[in-house]
Amino acid sequence: MPTLDFSSASVPGGAVTRCTVRIHHYWDEKQMYPTHRRIKSPFSAGDCYWRIRCNPEPDCMSISVALDGRVARPIKARFVFSLLDRNGEPVPGHTVCTNVRKYSRAGSGYGSDVFIRKESLEEMALEYLVDADCFTIRCDVAVYRPSPLSNLQQQHLLDTKADVTFQVAGEKFSAHRCVLAARSPVFKAELSRASTSGSSCIRIDDMLPQVFKTLQHFVYTDSLPDVTGVEGSMMAEHLLAAADRFGMQGLKLVCEEKLIRELNENTAAKILKLAVQHHSSFLREACFVFLADPPVLEAALAMDDGLLEQVAKICPALLKKMWAYEDDPMQDELDMCLTVCDEFLAVI
Repeated sequence: MPTLDFSSASVPGGAVTRCTVRIHHYWDEKQMYPTHRRIKSPFSAGDCYWRIRCNPEPDCMSISVALDGRVARPIKARFVFSLLDRNGEPVPGHTVCTNVRKYSRAGSGYGSDVFIRKESLEEMALEYLVDADCFTIRCDVAVYRPSPLSNLQQQHLLDTKADVTFQVAGEKFSAHRCVLAARSPVFKAELSRASTSGSSCIRIDDMLPQVFKTLQHFVYTDSLPDVTGVEGSMMAEHLLAAADRFGMQGLKLVCEEKLIRELNENTAAKILKLAVQHHSSFLREACFVFLADPPVLEAALAMDDGLLEQVAKICPALLKKMWAYEDDPMQDELDMCLTVCDEFLAVI
């Protein structure tokens, strides 16, 4: 019978819970689980109980995560499932990112109906896995609980009893200490220091006033103004940086979703760089999923010379996959980049 080892831990920063599931004897035909009987493993993330569900089929496996208990109010969550190689790194082309979904009752869940095919595992076993019947899956979980303040009218609240002022590039913004402290651990610490020093005005450096205004709008309403086009993309980039800076996971999820929708050959390098800079594992994995197709990676590399070095350092397996695909002079450049990457990894 298939057996399972399970572990979970919070990723540094506390916004993401990482679960690792190691499955043994999954396709042992003599001990095969009956079709549609799930292998389940419970865990907690975002103050909620969840359950990973692996469903054996004769030639493939589905995987999903379901809510495993009651919640007072609907919550939002997103998952990234990755098949890991023998070194604990994602196998190129075998990562699935779900959209942000709303969960309101026990049993509701989302994932991938065909996460791994048996024939694919057998083909990958020699290069990536210990064997095709024993493999490891990683699941990154981000949970976001909408704030109780979501239904408050921002302007009405701001017009009453504001007790702190923020100065951003010469502009001033009124706010409420209790609201900001409840929404951001970084704001909470900053406000505590200001109270100790007796200051009621806090200066925010390295941020545009319009970005802070939009950030404040989200703090009070759990929503963003409807900004589209180039301006919307630029705002999403700035807000992702702000969300990472102030520890606002809900805002980070919204920005990630917007940037993922902008992902193409022209923007892949920029978005991957943003993901690394602002500690967005979901955005990074979405880039890797997009770039896993060798022709797409080749087109993206042609648009930005810096992408080659980025991918070589973060996910060299993608370049190795492309190296096998290429049959033109670009192989020389890829080979050189992989050599440099191997030397870099040996040093660290």
